Amino acid sequence: MPEAMARDGSACSVHWRRNLFVCLGGSFSTLIAMTLLLPFLPIYVEELGVSGHAAIVQWSGIAYGATFFAAALVAPLWGRLGDLYGRKLMLVRASFGMAVCMSLMGLVQDVWQLVALRLLIGLAGGYSSGSTILVAMQTPKERSGWALGVLSTGITAGALVGPLVGGILPPLIGTRATFFLSGAVIFLAFLATTFLVKENRTAEAHAAAKAKAAKTGLKGGWAQIPDKRPVAAMLVTGMLLMFANMSIEPIITVYVAQLIENQSQVTLVSGIVMSAAALGAILSAPQLGKLADRIGHWNVIVGALAAAALLLIPQAFVTQGWQLVGLRFLMGLALGGLLPSITSVIRHNVPDGVGGNVLGLSISAQYVGQVAGPVSGGFVAGHFGMRAVFLGTCLLMAAGAAYNWLVRSRHEQAVLAEAGES
Repeated sequence: MPEAMARDGSACSVHWRRNLFVCLGGSFSTLIAMTLLLPFLPIYVEELGVSGHAAIVQWSGIAYGATFFAAALVAPLWGRLGDLYGRKLMLVRASFGMAVCMSLMGLVQDVWQLVALRLLIGLAGGYSSGSTILVAMQTPKERSGWALGVLSTGITAGALVGPLVGGILPPLIGTRATFFLSGAVIFLAFLATTFLVKENRTAEAHAAAKAKAAKTGLKGGWAQIPDKRPVAAMLVTGMLLMFANMSIEPIITVYVAQLIENQSQVTLVSGIVMSAAALGAILSAPQLGKLADRIGHWNVIVGALAAAALLLIPQAFVTQGWQLVGLRFLMGLALGGLLPSITSVIRHNVPDGVGGNVLGLSISAQYVGQVAGPVSGGFVAGHFGMRAVFLGTCLLMAAGAAYNWLVRSRHEQAVLAEAGES
């Protein structure tokens, strides 16, 4: 391991496996705590004094989206500060801030306070995104695809389990007590991160990072990237992936209602459809990450986008709910390794000293996709029909595959040309 790290020239940590599994557990638990409010958020908004169906839905959407909006704004900042002061420190900060804000949600008295705390969680939080940056930068490059695939499994599983837990806890212990319990779970992640994560960061590296930041200024991270085309392609691809997923999620319940005869089972079948894609991603992420380490991360990205584009076509023409479940599961299998591969390509094409800064930009791009996707999907469905959402997303995925293939080819030609000149 030391010899491999020396040849790689990276800032890999000898503790990278332990860091990975601590981040895996922390991301899983914090995602559960953060997403369990989804099933009862409208009920809580109503308890805070909001009346009328339209107002309750509107405030629930504002409260939910506030976190993503705030996180998109500050992700590059936290990534840059992680490069300067240590990525473990960013995880400690995020978990502590999330624990405090989540606990305070159980004490709010009106909806404005709830929205404000959701904004604060977005500003102060970001444990799973911080974990992605730490694992990407501390893991040997030849193992980064596998490691990020394992971490992606924990993140996806947490987001899948959270709403299920949120449907069970409030009737048992009450809505406000659920927030207090969530804060306690995140605080445990804070303790584990503080005492178990070991970052390979020397005082000399810290001083060098600060000196380089002072010399290059705020735009130094982007300026230090030798070839910006691969990184720019990954920013676009990450935003495209989230946009494509989130453009479809909001219409699934309405779409399922058109497919099944027993309308009392609409929510059940819709939940299964949504979970099928997440389950497929959980199962495939580590394997596709390992495959990407062997055959190339860009090959997996192009193949996953192309497969997803093909699978979206029959989804627009299904006639039974079980058909949609199967196709969404296959799509989850195809896309499971996409985010780990995107992160790995960035990791391989940026200097270690600015990796957190650039990965922060990638996370911001993904948040933009999460916010823009539902808005666009709802607009297209309302004006052009449900099938248009699937077919439009298919075209976006196919365009993304073609774009990545083109950028990869040009990048490889540039590398070969530089090698020939030298």
